[in-house]
Amino acid sequence: MAFIRVRIERTLIHMQLVLVQLNSAHPSSLVPEYKQPTQDSTMDLVLNVADYYILTPYVYPASWPEDGALRQIISLLVLTNLGAAVLYLGLGAISYYFIFDHNLMKHPHFLENQVQREIKYAMTSLPWISIPTVALFFAEVRGYSKLYDNVSESPLGWTGIFLSMISFLFFTDMCIYWIHRFLHHKLIYKLFHKPHHLWKIPTPFASHAFHPVDGFMQGLPYHIYPFLFPLHKVLYLALYIFVNIWTISIHDGDYRVPSTLISVVNGSAHHTDHHLFFDYNYGQYFTLWDRLGGSYRHPSALMGKGPHDLIRKLQAEGKLGDDRAKAEGQLNGHAKRGVTCKEE
Repeated sequence: MAFIRVRIERTLIHMQLVLVQLNSAHPSSLVPEYKQPTQDSTMDLVLNVADYYILTPYVYPASWPEDGALRQIISLLVLTNLGAAVLYLGLGAISYYFIFDHNLMKHPHFLENQVQREIKYAMTSLPWISIPTVALFFAEVRGYSKLYDNVSESPLGWTGIFLSMISFLFFTDMCIYWIHRFLHHKLIYKLFHKPHHLWKIPTPFASHAFHPVDGFMQGLPYHIYPFLFPLHKVLYLALYIFVNIWTISIHDGDYRVPSTLISVVNGSAHHTDHHLFFDYNYGQYFTLWDRLGGSYRHPSALMGKGPHDLIRKLQAEGKLGDDRAKAEGQLNGHAKRGVTCKEE
């Protein structure tokens, strides 16, 4: 019995030596070791999770390392396009069916098949917008940004997390104001920004219906911020989702704003006037820069002169009885009957 036990032990030792030799000689032939992503990694949070649960075990061959540049670029392209489509269609649909007032579709400036056209335009533009966006994401993943993983890495701890959130909102609001205003310059407007102004009475699906250059330029401040200022990775992801929610919300036709915030927050009522009157309310979140830049306009919807008021007036006059009456009030997407709206 002792002899058999010794033989078994020697056999096991021999097998262990063979495995070690195979591992050193042919590492690519072995099943890769999957490691749970940790907060110490410099990789982007979403990419790391996608690698661990989907991409490494089911998509990429074992010979493609997770930190390989080509693999990361391909992964970021797929994840960016998938995430943008899910956020846009998912949040847009929720807003359209549960928040957007469908009565606005009776407005003479609401285009025929507008919702379908908004979605088609956005879904065509998003893949093009993703190309330069992925270049910035790739730089972040490679560790060139000031993104960090742990609250302990913030000089001010949780206070620093809160301050970075506030500074992100004010920094991006300032940048988007001036980028947006630049896009309205007469030499630039028709090339890039005019397509977004086709939607005089926007729906939530108009939120991302931009020319690709327009969409990337207005999204650029969100990606520049973590290269200039420290920002927690999870907070960055949360702010990215919030930005998409906010962008949809200012196109959702819900003009209600708390009275104490009307003069501070740039809501849907403010932004609808931007679509209608062109030269006002360029801001994203706040009215601060519109006030400083002389482009603030108090929302017409809050003064009894908004889209709903016009619809009620036309209905009272018997001019919006059916689809035929509405169609007669449109001409190439522009209204007749003296409806107030600045032409670009």
